Amino acid sequence: MERYRTVRFPVAPDRLDDAEELLWSLGAAAVTLTDAGDQPLHEPGPGETPMWDASILEALIPASLATDAVRAALAGQGVLDGSAAQAEFDAVPDRDWVRAWMDRYEPMRFGESIWVCPSHREPEPDWPVVVRLDPGLAFGTGTHPTTALCLEWLDGLDLDGLEVVDYGCGSGILAVAAALKGARRVLAIDHDGQALDATRDNAERNGVVDRIDAVLPEDAPDGAATVVVANILAGPLVELADAIAGRVAPGGRLALSGILAEQADRVLEAYRARLRPIGEAAREDWVRLDFERPA
Repeated sequence: MERYRTVRFPVAPDRLDDAEELLWSLGAAAVTLTDAGDQPLHEPGPGETPMWDASILEALIPASLATDAVRAALAGQGVLDGSAAQAEFDAVPDRDWVRAWMDRYEPMRFGESIWVCPSHREPEPDWPVVVRLDPGLAFGTGTHPTTALCLEWLDGLDLDGLEVVDYGCGSGILAVAAALKGARRVLAIDHDGQALDATRDNAERNGVVDRIDAVLPEDAPDGAATVVVANILAGPLVELADAIAGRVAPGGRLALSGILAEQADRVLEAYRARLRPIGEAAREDWVRLDFERPA
């Protein structure tokens, strides 16, 4: 017996919050928003949350809800961008959706030695460095090009006994990878408390919680490290140039990621007066910039 069905309808930007709230109140198990046209969204400014001019909202709702009742609720709340007939319903075969999603998440290798492996898969004995990590709420599971660029960079470094800073740690994937590669201490910094919780959880899952300190920026101790990585967005990288560059010790290295190709020059200019550029790498539309502080 089917437990869920999908409902899909266009919604105006100013009615998105009301539409989501209504669907959750109806017992929705998931709510997804997609572009109804082909409108790109660029990096937002501080405090901005850009949205498409035309959006499609799709929700997974209990199959026990009558379609007429759902249409009436949507129309009564005034959230439909058009007539109630625009709300389309589809049956959903019953299955374990969490398991189906996890089964698509396979181990990935970065560089020569780092593997990111989900909990439902057993790593091979000959994989040198294995980060056990499942998809979660905090950003960073290795699937995004910016994370991959940073993992490849870490893979190419000898981290034995070094201190590392992960600025904008997200899930903690980079901090954990650094610790597993032999870093003596990793300072993981993020402004999002949920990211810090995820970092601590993943550090514990990988047996390196005693070598990773996950803290808010204002709680981070002073000091510089031999290796610093910052995988955030171009805007914050520019704004935080003094703070991030100041974390690099003499003779140390820095990798910056989360940068679209067209933003690379702006980020480069923000750091080149503080550190020496030594290279870059690209994956899809994203760029990683590498720097060092002369000894």
